[in-house]
Amino acid sequence: MSKLVEINFDGIVGPSHNYAGLSLGNIASASHKGNASYPRAAALQGIAKMRGNMERGLAQGFLLPLPRPNFGLLRDLAVGDDTNPALVAAAWSASSMWTANAATVSPAPDTGDGRCHLTPANLVTMLHRGQEWRDTQAQLKIAFGDQRHFAVHDAVPSSFRDEGAANHMRFCDSHDAPGVEVFVYGRPGGRFPARQHEQASRAVARLHGLEPRRCVFIEQNPAAIEAGAFHNDVVAVANEKVLFTHDQAFADQIDAYEAIRAVFPDLHVVEVPESQVTLEEAIRTYLFNAQLVTLPTGEMALVVPSECQESASVWSWCERMLASNGPIRHVIPVDVRQSMANGGGPACLRLRVVADPATVDARFLLDEAKAERIEAVIAQMWPETIQPDEIGTEALAAKVIEAREALLAVLSLDELA
Repeated sequence: MSKLVEINFDGIVGPSHNYAGLSLGNIASASHKGNASYPRAAALQGIAKMRGNMERGLAQGFLLPLPRPNFGLLRDLAVGDDTNPALVAAAWSASSMWTANAATVSPAPDTGDGRCHLTPANLVTMLHRGQEWRDTQAQLKIAFGDQRHFAVHDAVPSSFRDEGAANHMRFCDSHDAPGVEVFVYGRPGGRFPARQHEQASRAVARLHGLEPRRCVFIEQNPAAIEAGAFHNDVVAVANEKVLFTHDQAFADQIDAYEAIRAVFPDLHVVEVPESQVTLEEAIRTYLFNAQLVTLPTGEMALVVPSECQESASVWSWCERMLASNGPIRHVIPVDVRQSMANGGGPACLRLRVVADPATVDARFLLDEAKAERIEAVIAQMWPETIQPDEIGTEALAAKVIEAREALLAVLSLDELA
């Protein structure tokens, strides 16, 4: 009998990781625009986070960097010497590292045909991300290629913005039990773009064969988007029965809770009030862009960026939460500073898939030996640093391509070359 568990598939940070500031509404990304980046350190930080979760007894997978630079995009844009540098930088973006945006995932217990369904996000709001979905889909079709257990769809039409699991939550008694899926969308018209369209979310729910009565659609708070919460997972995260959220996350916070409780009565809300942690500080530290996970002991742990520990208001709130004996029993800081500087915390770096690991292509599942092989390639081949004026150069392109191909070779995934 198959055993369904939650597997976190983290994105390996690609060798072209850089700070071009391409993401409007992402305050961290904008504030570090033009800085030198450190791809090797970024990738090793990500592997260390994965190792930590494996050591805690959690199932861990990974997804590979996409081909960069994207010469097809450069051709489509007719890029030349006088082209806006942002268009060039888009074709070099390593943003696929944030696999929370790779797809929306509905586990088998929720779907009409009893398979796990994955729909790649079209990511059309931003050029540097909108180029990703077909390469992402190609990877998903290999990792989850067993059609007895998985269905991998095309992205929803580009008329409707979809940014994947970063705007999706699931509540359940346990990961292998039927769940209630919550889709969070934004309304357009604000200073920053609302990246998730309600109709994209509804299309994904239909594609996945979800029961309408077990789906909830909630509007994100426009004030949160204005403050820099460009995805819902910057202000809220869910795991099993628990919703960990800022009290400014949703357009109508009380209605949101009531809508979820109407179909999932066992909901346990852990709410952080604005009076104790401001929305601005929550977004700066990415308190909610954390991995909320169930350990093998049954206890829940919150894996947060180390920036949370450095914030007096955030860390004191975490300490009070732990002292209150609530459902979250551990808070574990991790160093993902290179990702954080581009606007992605621990939650951004992972796509949650509930599945039997035996049904997944084993090449995408991490173990200690594989982690060592990946680290060795990164340490040898990833650029130590990238200066802004290197983006677009032939020398860097050759180095980035060679590094990715070396990683594919050591993982026996040459079909992704």
